[in-house]
Amino acid sequence: MDIDDGEIQSVWTRPQRRKRDQPALSRAQIVDAAIELLASEGTEALSMRKLGAKLNAGATSLYTHVANKDEIVELAADKVMGELTVPDPAHPGGWRAAMREFATELRGLILRNPWLAAVFGEIGTLYLGPNMMRSCEGVLSVLESAGFDDERADNAMNVLFGYVVGVTAAEAASMAVIRRSGLDVADWLGKMLAAGEAASRNYPRLHKRYTSRLDVADVQMPADTFAQQVEIILDGLDPAFREHVRG
Repeated sequence: MDIDDGEIQSVWTRPQRRKRDQPALSRAQIVDAAIELLASEGTEALSMRKLGAKLNAGATSLYTHVANKDEIVELAADKVMGELTVPDPAHPGGWRAAMREFATELRGLILRNPWLAAVFGEIGTLYLGPNMMRSCEGVLSVLESAGFDDERADNAMNVLFGYVVGVTAAEAASMAVIRRSGLDVADWLGKMLAAGEAASRNYPRLHKRYTSRLDVADVQMPADTFAQQVEIILDGLDPAFREHVRG
């Protein structure tokens, strides 16, 4: 993201460039190809040259639609964000169920598109995209309908997004390490737990946890851990829960 004369430089903040008659490439084609490259090589490897080669087009054809690589990433990220279901204030399970489902869906989206986690941290203008704004608007509408004031709704949304993006980025990175190891998930985790058990022998609380997990016959990534942690966050946000604890 660049700043020029006090203005945020983003595909979302500048007027679209005037298109040539019958351009050889559409913006949609460029974005689709960029998503494929991002999926296979990540944000660092994406370049205008590589993208042009993939599309059998020169870089000048790309500049008809975008100013630089960052704008392509913005467009690609926002298109992927469009896969999310916008939270509904009328969810039959209430605000907690709506937030739980949104968090779970966002996690799945990032795991399918690991490059997206880096974009959340590196390109702040992602939040200016229409699909991202639609999701945020939905989250806020659910929380405000549940009685959250503006400040609490903002904080709740930021906490939930921050947790999901952070923990899922780590999860996606771990899965990449496992793939590079050539082992399946169970084998890799078994070896990792054995190493942790040996390394933690001077730390009794950690050692107890590593030892107990070594006894599990079928070691898998804990499918319910994410859900349990989201519930802890929702408990902290839920005024009724906090009143119960204080009582």
